[in-house]
Amino acid sequence: MPAPRKYPDELRERAVREVRSTGRPVAHVARDLGIHKEALRSWVRQAEADDGERDDRLTTAERDELKELRKENAELRRANEILKAAGGHASRQRNIIAAACGDDFSSGTGPGSAGQVTTHRARPRFTPEVVTSRRTVRATSPTCKPVS
Repeated sequence: MPAPRKYPDELRERAVREVRSTGRPVAHVARDLGIHKEALRSWVRQAEADDGERDDRLTTAERDELKELRKENAELRRANEILKAAGGHASRQRNIIAAACGDDFSSGTGPGSAGQVTTHRARPRFTPEVVTSRRTVRATSPTCKPVS
């Protein structure tokens, strides 16, 4: 949650309007209204950017869009990391099962593949019943013996 604003929006708008309409120096208007002069100066610059008078700053709409895009980017990066971690876990589980059965599913040349090399990953032809640890696999299949 963002910090509360020190100055209300009405005061900001009034101060910017006064600087732009009267042509008085920012420091004088800021002193009269009890605002820090650099705060008022930045408000005036932002108002000029929003009106298209300045090209060196992003408009408020562009800033909001950039903020949202950065938030979305961070969320997608987190999701990508989770998917990478989950994919590695599934790959390790498949390798554990393949090792227990004496099969090499990644190359497609294990027992039951008839020596044919495939371009895709062959799927195991059995359903694991229980994986009790990373080393012990209990499975049922004609080509895979249960490990105790």
